[in-house]
Amino acid sequence: MRIEYINPFVESAFNILKEVLNTELKRGELYLKSSSQPILGVATIVGLAGDVEGRVLFDMTEETALSIASAMNMEEMKELDELAKATINELANMITAQAVTKLHDLGFKFDLTPPAIITGENMTVSDTGVEALIVPVELPQGKIEINVAVRERA
Repeated sequence: MRIEYINPFVESAFNILKEVLNTELKRGELYLKSSSQPILGVATIVGLAGDVEGRVLFDMTEETALSIASAMNMEEMKELDELAKATINELANMITAQAVTKLHDLGFKFDLTPPAIITGENMTVSDTGVEALIVPVELPQGKIEINVAVRERA
């Protein structure tokens, strides 16, 4: 996995999260995962197609998702209802759109799928033959794991 594909997603996540939450962020240690991995409870997935193929997953606990959705909507959200889910999906959309713009500027051509949200306990994401780079991000609302699994199209 080339770092040129990863950096725009990490940079965009930091830019957008800082902007919409008006807070400081801290990046955790990066690590790779190559097998099935459990989600934390709420994950938004965006598919990538074009020069590369794969997906980006924004993974967090339900508590973190509610805290972020509350901050973005400027009202307390107590349950992961349609508005809270739409807010988390929009956050993922903003991050991936900015990342893909950066990648286009570097000469890469991509298309995105609309974000899809996955919720629940004991759920896993499996990627066949693609290592995922995990970038943990700590913020006052909790932790988000940016999970990027992309490869060049064969």
